[in-house]
Amino acid sequence: MRLLVLSGLSGAGKSIALQALEDLNFYCVDNLPVGLLPGFVAQMRVMAGRQEVTDIAVGIDARNMLDDLQNFSLVLDNIKEQGISCEVLFIVASDNALIKRFSETRRKHPLTGGDIPLVEAIAAERHLLTPIADCADLHIDTSQTNVHQLRDLVRERIGRNSSSALSLQFLSFGFKHGHPIDADFVFDVRCLPNPHWVPTLRLKTGRDDEVIAFLGEQAAVKEMLADITHFVARWVPSFEAENRSYLTVAIGCTGGQHRSVYLAETLAAHFKQEREGVLIRHRELS
Repeated sequence: MRLLVLSGLSGAGKSIALQALEDLNFYCVDNLPVGLLPGFVAQMRVMAGRQEVTDIAVGIDARNMLDDLQNFSLVLDNIKEQGISCEVLFIVASDNALIKRFSETRRKHPLTGGDIPLVEAIAAERHLLTPIADCADLHIDTSQTNVHQLRDLVRERIGRNSSSALSLQFLSFGFKHGHPIDADFVFDVRCLPNPHWVPTLRLKTGRDDEVIAFLGEQAAVKEMLADITHFVARWVPSFEAENRSYLTVAIGCTGGQHRSVYLAETLAAHFKQEREGVLIRHRELS
């Protein structure tokens, strides 16, 4: 039996993620009190024994009792001690993104009240959910992710076979749009030659042949690729030995269009030849 605990900030996309898990044939239950999680898991084990249910997703949010949230890690450890495969997915977004979404949809934040404005409610929710966030195996930042991209992310990262190796994602991004908060490692490649300053390459991306040819000829780019490749190859096995299920390596340039895209694509292509579960994502490309 595989248990996935899904949590995160209101407005960040938990409902969309849970729907994507349902599409992956997870048995989904939303807004379960943490205190009821052990009993629920026990019941699901019975169903799993009859092969009626194998993958289970449980949504947990800030509407739980404070003491239950603070004891989340203890409850999770108890479940893992029973030999149950358990992962925690935490969905986040920036304050600005959350405020914009609540303003556009006119939804009410669950922690707002007559004397609690939206900004304070978001801050309070972040604090309340810290015990779950600290236990998360995977964070997904949806600040610059639309509904369809989030569904794809969940399917790619969660919808793998439970017996597969660590899911290794290479993520390109632009520093001018903010660094990704869901990355395990961040490499800054802004020191490399920039195709943006070549007029014929400015409107292209690191996926286009002309940009690939330009960057592929640069000695500094080759050295950077070699260093990052060696680093990832050296340390991924150590993360796997610690039973990590997910690892995100982010590559950032100024705008997230050329250098970071090229390096992320090249790195992903290299590691796909050596291992399963390698993913590629370009945050700034539509």
